[in-house]
Amino acid sequence: MTKIKKNFVLEGLEVIDISTEGKAIAKHDGLVVFIDGAVPGDVVDVMVYRKKNNLAEGKVHKMIKFSELRTTPKCEHFGTCGGCKWQNLAYSNQLEFKQKYVYDAFTRIGKLNFPEIMPILGNSEQYYYRNKLEFGFSNKKWLTNQQIESKQEVENKNALGYHIAGLFDKILDIDNCYLQPEPSNSIRNAVRDYALKNKLSFFDIRNKQGLLRTLLIRTSSTGEVMVVVSVFEWLEKELFGLLDFLKTNFPQITSLQYTHNNKGNDTFYGLNIVTYYGRDYILEEMEGLKYKISAKSFYQTNSQQAYNLYKITRDFAALSGKEVVYDLYTGTGTIANFVAKQAKQVIGVEYVEDAIKDAIENSVTNNIKNTTFFAGDMKDVLTESFINTNGKPDVIITDPPRAGMHEDVIKVMLRVLPEKIVYVSCNPSTQARDLAFFETNYEIVKVQPVDMFPQTAHVENVVLLKRRN
Repeated sequence: MTKIKKNFVLEGLEVIDISTEGKAIAKHDGLVVFIDGAVPGDVVDVMVYRKKNNLAEGKVHKMIKFSELRTTPKCEHFGTCGGCKWQNLAYSNQLEFKQKYVYDAFTRIGKLNFPEIMPILGNSEQYYYRNKLEFGFSNKKWLTNQQIESKQEVENKNALGYHIAGLFDKILDIDNCYLQPEPSNSIRNAVRDYALKNKLSFFDIRNKQGLLRTLLIRTSSTGEVMVVVSVFEWLEKELFGLLDFLKTNFPQITSLQYTHNNKGNDTFYGLNIVTYYGRDYILEEMEGLKYKISAKSFYQTNSQQAYNLYKITRDFAALSGKEVVYDLYTGTGTIANFVAKQAKQVIGVEYVEDAIKDAIENSVTNNIKNTTFFAGDMKDVLTESFINTNGKPDVIITDPPRAGMHEDVIKVMLRVLPEKIVYVSCNPSTQARDLAFFETNYEIVKVQPVDMFPQTAHVENVVLLKRRN
């Protein structure tokens, strides 16, 4: 094997695949090279910046040949912003690689027996599909290559946008983001312009000072808009001035809130969020069901495709109205309430207490009376005593976080042995790992990938398991 050090250039590598993190893959003399900024079919010279054993990471040093799969990125921030890494890859090819990712995870990681995977359900909108974005303020703007090369002094170093990967104190100032529909861009840019004009301080994470910290914007398919401004220092006059500006200039905002966050991280959990104007929630709707979404609520960030995802989940469950259904990792009870009309009883379990409050309220709002929700750590709640009290499930729907399910939860499911399990996952790798535990007792009947996040490597996957006789 060629001896390779940091900043060594590998010449003429052909990109043959793409990883689940969105990085291109090439091989050289027994070395697997992960490359930023390339797509399958490219031939490139690669500058290696990290190597360990037979794995290396690098970035494109020089393009030798462009792939036929390439497309022109729509966003001016592409290549600097850490999101939407697949904008240079045609959408039809994105779907092919996501389908392949599911297949590879099931064969290589899970070593599973499974039927032919159904064609991935693509998203009808390749841009403007998100209903939630969070932006950070920083007084240390990330400078683009053009700004650095110009050698001109940058007087304004304040930024409102996205964190640069690997640099916790740097923010890329965003002019236009193609992820969330209007008024998202208009609100963000207006907040930045107002803050600069009125000399409001942007957060300095290193020195722990500054007023403006984060900006959350949520939108819904019903046309409602939520804005939450988070501040580090408490300067009431300055904050309320900004909020009044937003209230006056953006009448479409139906929920205007703020929070004082002087913690070590940006998360809202554990903080008191105050409603300045309007309601403390916005409404989402599916098939006539209304869902209250608060600032802390988990809700699928692609409303339209979430509806398709939940329909697939409901179809896989094929409920007759007689079943007791457990909805694990229920969040705000979206799936639980969505399937309740077809079930006898639905039991939802979720770690976040605020989400469970939303789930209960969503059932009340929709006059759904056959749901019950519990808050707590899944592995601690889902015990034999709990099942004896609430009834043995005929169907379990589980939609865990990216890390997958805890082994203790899987063990309880295998003791209970429901007739069907519908496993919804945002990470086919951990899903495949978990499914391997069920192979003795369950058969994989259906596998349906769903693209929730165009221009990224992420893919959702729904699997139906049926108990073996």
